[in-house]
Amino acid sequence: MDDILRNRIEGIAKAAKQASAQLALKDGAERNAALTAMAGALRSDKDAILAANAQDMHAAKEAGVSESLLDRLMLDEGRIEDIAAALEDLVGLPDPVGVVQMERMLPNGIELRRMSVPLGVVAMVYEARPNVTADAAGICIKSGNACILRGGSLAAKSNEAIACVLAAAATSAGMPENSICAVTTTDRAATDVLMSLRGIVDVLIPRGGAGLISHCVEHSTVPVIETGTGNCHVYVHEACDMEKALAIVENAKCRRYGVCNAAETLLVDASAADAFLPEALRLLASHGVVVHADGRALAIARAAGLDDALLAAASEEDWATEYLAPEIAVKCVEGVKEAVEHVNRYGTRHSEAIVTEDAQAADAFCKGVDAAAVYVNASTAFTDGGQFGLGAEIGISTQKLHARGPFALDALTSYKYVLRGDGQVRP
Repeated sequence: MDDILRNRIEGIAKAAKQASAQLALKDGAERNAALTAMAGALRSDKDAILAANAQDMHAAKEAGVSESLLDRLMLDEGRIEDIAAALEDLVGLPDPVGVVQMERMLPNGIELRRMSVPLGVVAMVYEARPNVTADAAGICIKSGNACILRGGSLAAKSNEAIACVLAAAATSAGMPENSICAVTTTDRAATDVLMSLRGIVDVLIPRGGAGLISHCVEHSTVPVIETGTGNCHVYVHEACDMEKALAIVENAKCRRYGVCNAAETLLVDASAADAFLPEALRLLASHGVVVHADGRALAIARAAGLDDALLAAASEEDWATEYLAPEIAVKCVEGVKEAVEHVNRYGTRHSEAIVTEDAQAADAFCKGVDAAAVYVNASTAFTDGGQFGLGAEIGISTQKLHARGPFALDALTSYKYVLRGDGQVRP
């Protein structure tokens, strides 16, 4: 590894560590004022941000990047306004720092309190989504943490522009310099350096494709909060309301293809397949969605006159694929038990949905499925920090320790015990 690169990244991390100690002393009102200033700066500097994003978009198109990734990368005035508004939404959320989580008087007369505190330095490694730059910075400032932002090369110019705007605004509003740091090099070795800085970086959060996440989980010596991929399912039970089921399948798959909460597999009870699938598959075909179907579903699709160009026989690989594209796998199952077994075998513990009017079936699905979010008669598209009332999220975790599902402010705090005595000594 290049010593110059390592020294550069380590220097950024040490500066962030220094800032984190000062930032932890700022009160909630001061941190909220910084967030308001950051939102205002995004709006006032939008032209520079859009110009940088245009360069990233041009380069991505020249490189033949997929439409779903281009959608993640693209910024316009509306998206910048949404990003700024998300920062302002954080202002209205309760301060996660200094919360007394537990309070008791010990038998020896010492008063014990457990209080929430910032983690310290949060390194965020992510791909192709410039809005994550602002979300991560805002959440870290709100929770009293310094952040190191390491975005992907596709969005390099956009990320740098946004990070510079936010860092300047935060500093001008009284936050310590280097509270918001960006690693702007496109050298992939920079991520490996960040992963090795245990004791300087307190937590690493990878957000992106399976390759990035697994690389960080396997090689990082810094503790990792794993944001998982989304091989999500919609299961249409035989006792479903057909209109609800059609609307949920369409929304879960077609609302946005390149997001982790999009449905990638449709499971349908075999007893309902003949009634439901023809209309459902025509609806998906109207959006240009390619269907990878098992034998039963493929026969129904062909009998319904679907275009062969939008049909393919499903392979074992399809059940485990996160397409992030206008493609979906379709399988007929024999009831809730088989549906749950399929989801738990091939899913990624992200978001799963059942459509049914049978309360027992719904309960069995909810209890049986191992996922961060389980829905009854609703689209998987709702798995989102904003939709859950958490404000801008920093990621969606599919692990079980520390954070699970959409996580934001609370997940970026730890706690410490504060004990007040009056001269007590232990015998």
